[in-house]
Amino acid sequence: MSWLLTIPLVLPFLTAVAAFLTRESDWGRKVSVIGNVVFLGAAVLLFSHVYDKGVIAGQMGGWPAPFGITLVADYLSAVMVVITAITALAVSVYALSDINTRKEYLGYHALFNILIGGVTGAFITGDLFNLYVWFEVMLISSFGLLVLGGSKAQIDGGVKYVTINLVSTILFLSGVGLLYGMTGTLNLADLALTVPALENQGLVTVVAMMFMVAFGVKAAVFPLFFWLPASYHTPAFSVSAVFAGLLTKVGVYALIRMFTLVFDQDIGFTHTVLLWVAALTMVTGVLGAAAQNDMRKILSFHIVSQIGYMIMGLALYTPLALVGAVFYLVHHIVVKANLFLIAGVAERIAGSTDLGKIGGMYKTAPFLGILFLIPAFSLAGFPPLSGFWAKYVLVAAALEDQAWIIAGVALLVGLLTIYSMTKIWAEAFWKAHPEGTDPTLATLTAAERRNLLLPIGGMAVLTLIIGFFPQPFVSFAETASMQLLDPSPYIETVLGEAAQ
Repeated sequence: MSWLLTIPLVLPFLTAVAAFLTRESDWGRKVSVIGNVVFLGAAVLLFSHVYDKGVIAGQMGGWPAPFGITLVADYLSAVMVVITAITALAVSVYALSDINTRKEYLGYHALFNILIGGVTGAFITGDLFNLYVWFEVMLISSFGLLVLGGSKAQIDGGVKYVTINLVSTILFLSGVGLLYGMTGTLNLADLALTVPALENQGLVTVVAMMFMVAFGVKAAVFPLFFWLPASYHTPAFSVSAVFAGLLTKVGVYALIRMFTLVFDQDIGFTHTVLLWVAALTMVTGVLGAAAQNDMRKILSFHIVSQIGYMIMGLALYTPLALVGAVFYLVHHIVVKANLFLIAGVAERIAGSTDLGKIGGMYKTAPFLGILFLIPAFSLAGFPPLSGFWAKYVLVAAALEDQAWIIAGVALLVGLLTIYSMTKIWAEAFWKAHPEGTDPTLATLTAAERRNLLLPIGGMAVLTLIIGFFPQPFVSFAETASMQLLDPSPYIETVLGEAAQ
């Protein structure tokens, strides 16, 4: 199965090299799109094999686990690779009309695909040190994308972004060193067997908290999220969209993986901390969004808010709660990336994303208004869109577990999310433009309309499919939840006879 795991990992890096070598011609952008089409095909192939077999693993270089580099995919890993590929393809098409020639020459397409490769590697690695390596690949490429163009706002946001992420890196690497010193292994499946057998479980909890903080920075949870709203509104919209969709979700994925597979010995403490973090993340994020008056800043704070829901599912740590967390991950990547893409089109036709300076888009660009309403209502949790089912499952899990406070917080934050989305609708689409101009899609060329609206429309359709036909997605999330709560198939697939 090694080739099934390596192809989706290698393809983005090959695309990055080809895009960089051809960056001075139109082929640079074409290569990026073509590469991501192939990447999506490879991701779907991997997904189909995982769906059939449950868990697949490959040992790189022929070294048996836990001594070599292991790649492994279960249901959660496989669906995250597929949704990464979908997002990458949508953004690469959007970038055809969003990224100017100067940024292309500076290496946008190469950096973008390196970032996608890093995200993919993080999802399918079976080794903790290699997870650190993929985080570094993402940090370097994302920083390059963030400051590409060199404006003052970008540099300011980039410095804040990289500074706090370097602190996270130090904590992560320190935790890796301590864990290796305690166990003699960094293979995740092997850690799942060795960590519970350690005599000093108090020290294990301390190390677990180090990883919680390190991954919490990556996921942008309270109180470690301030770098996100300070930076995500500064780069090109294509960059904002892929950041919004994928980067924080890698942090959430790492938290879910580590605190179900490795650190599940002191749930009464670690997961209670996570529950408080989830509640505070939801509240601070949504209040921050309510205080903003710029589309991208509002959406940036809502990334923080929605991360809280995913952490809530992990913190409750029941089968239904983990179903909700997995479902929410997939739903949110699609919806949030799409909202940033829509904000880019709004800026193109209305001249700004500042709600006080724009308006009138529903009257003159009703199609864009409809495309906005789908992900916006989904984010807010309107039935029967995907966000409604995600929130419904999580709140039901909280009520089932008699966690009344977190259930109430989740519902309240949902109401405040409706306020923010309604605010964008009223200011950007419904009220007249303050300067009396008519923002319309007709100001875009035919090619621009195709490149910008096609991925937005595709993501909106996917949101509708998940919302109107949730049962297959919920069933998939249920299987993913069972694999997380019972990792024995994961461990046996990776370690083979060594697991006995």
